[in-house]
Amino acid sequence: MTEIYQIDNLDRDILHALMANARTPYAELAKKFAVSPGTIHVRVEKMKQAGIITGTRVDISAKHLGFDVTCFIGIILKSAKDYPTALTKLDKLEEVVEVYYTTGQYSIFIKVMCKTIESLQDVLINKIQSIDEIQSTETLISLQNPIIRTIHP
Repeated sequence: MTEIYQIDNLDRDILHALMANARTPYAELAKKFAVSPGTIHVRVEKMKQAGIITGTRVDISAKHLGFDVTCFIGIILKSAKDYPTALTKLDKLEEVVEVYYTTGQYSIFIKVMCKTIESLQDVLINKIQSIDEIQSTETLISLQNPIIRTIHP
């Protein structure tokens, strides 16, 4: 049985600071929280080992890279057993940026990003809907994304 790591206020403060700027030096965090840099290092390593911190990343603006069309596609599979094969095929499509295996109306719910409506049409017709395991799709085009956030500890 996996033991759940219980974070305390210092861990929470460290996480908030690193979420605001993952490049903050441990020495700076140590000063801010009145502990030693070694304490910060140990706490971060423990949270990594516990799977709370899974890495660092660079956030990019898809819009500034020319990706003006974001949509969500609900996918109904022909059969539940088709999930692994469909997932493998969807994973090969660079336009598919998120995939969720869901309950309810759709078997799979995906997020797709394209540069134009024409490229979205191509992705839908020639890539997604041509996957044999997919019975049908429903596409919802996003008009804006006013709230973007991550979970706060």
